[in-house]
Amino acid sequence: MTQEQWGQLKQRLLNTVGKNNYTNWIEPLELSGVKDGVATFSVPTSFLGNYVSQNFGDLILYQVNSIAPEIRRIQFRTAANTARDPAATKTGPAPQRAASGNGAETDIRLNTAPLDERFTFDTFVVGKPNELAHAAAKRVAEGGPVTFNPLFLYGGVGLGKTHLMHAIAWELTSRQPELSVLYLSAEQFMYRFVQALRDRKMMDFKEMFRSVDVLMVDDVQFIAGKESTQEEFFHTFNALVDQNKQIVISGDRAPGEIENLEDRIKSRLQCGLVVDLHPTDYELRLGILQSKCEQYSRQYPDLQMSDGVLEFLAHRISTNVRVLEGALTRLFAFASLVGHEITLELTQDCLADILRASERKVSVEEIQRQVADHYNIRLSDMIGPKRLRSFARPRQVAMYLCKQMTSRSLPEIGRRFGGRDHTTVMHGVRRIDELRAQDAQIAEDLEILRRTLEG
Repeated sequence: MTQEQWGQLKQRLLNTVGKNNYTNWIEPLELSGVKDGVATFSVPTSFLGNYVSQNFGDLILYQVNSIAPEIRRIQFRTAANTARDPAATKTGPAPQRAASGNGAETDIRLNTAPLDERFTFDTFVVGKPNELAHAAAKRVAEGGPVTFNPLFLYGGVGLGKTHLMHAIAWELTSRQPELSVLYLSAEQFMYRFVQALRDRKMMDFKEMFRSVDVLMVDDVQFIAGKESTQEEFFHTFNALVDQNKQIVISGDRAPGEIENLEDRIKSRLQCGLVVDLHPTDYELRLGILQSKCEQYSRQYPDLQMSDGVLEFLAHRISTNVRVLEGALTRLFAFASLVGHEITLELTQDCLADILRASERKVSVEEIQRQVADHYNIRLSDMIGPKRLRSFARPRQVAMYLCKQMTSRSLPEIGRRFGGRDHTTVMHGVRRIDELRAQDAQIAEDLEILRRTLEG
């Protein structure tokens, strides 16, 4: 970009931001150089540079990129520091990081939400409940052409959706730093949309969101019921897909099950690959604990752990990975403070509240396994399509217990039983409820199974 082009852009910015804003904040900017895809602007004070970056950075970057596509980042430096490697404020595609003192630097990818450095593919433990989601996320993160767009990840709290979203963003920016990757929550999307409406900057909003290479939106269920935001999200989605730009979305449930989400948005979200992150099974939980334990062992090299502690935790805390990891963190911290070996007794004392809260929570998979064992049938036969009475009755018992002992919806339970419709689950639950009062054997089976699962 030349000085002449910057002069032309300043005139465009004058028309966009108004005379007062232009005089106070844009006019003092001087283009001092372009190198390696970064345009550097000299500013009289660091305050002015910070203010311009926060309030006009996205707009300036968009305008600059419109005439010089090779420029993917801009930075503001005080005039006294321009000649050296100084404190600078940048706007562009690098991940957000911050430091203090001389050399402090803030990188912003179109003001993307901060990425957690812990959430990478290297730290994501893969098991059967999440292997498809992991594979799909890796494929997108490789940056090449994919056959599905968007990628929609969904599941309950603490199952790894956000971890995979962050991992995709880290991998993409590492492999292809020139890409403009925008990651934000649906709530942040709505906030920016409302702010653009209030400030009468909708054209800037549209242009910026539709100029990214990869759009990643977390917790899309948040925009349900918000008509204007859904309208803009729909048009942004279409514009990016038409440009073959990749979109990655996450939600707490499948698109078709999000209430008050417009049908046309549900349809769009379902046209790509929709992947469910299932509740963790025992093997995956144990793997996660072993991985975290290795990290803590380096942090607390003198601490010893008795056999069976990790297995105990993997059995007892079954619904939420965050709770599981938090329990292990507390356990190591407590043991280091009191200077004791991590035994099963210490674990039970230290985590009494967490263990109590987890006592009655079981997963669909655990119920299915217990019921199959109780009736001495194969799990595949109980979940499969066969309608023989020897398989159908245990299947209904398992559906009934899933409805009674988990928070899963009927459609979710149906999916875990070979993709059956929710009406099939409803019929099975009603039938067992009727038989429970008529058939003493069924009532006894239910009681034995319930006690086993709760224990």
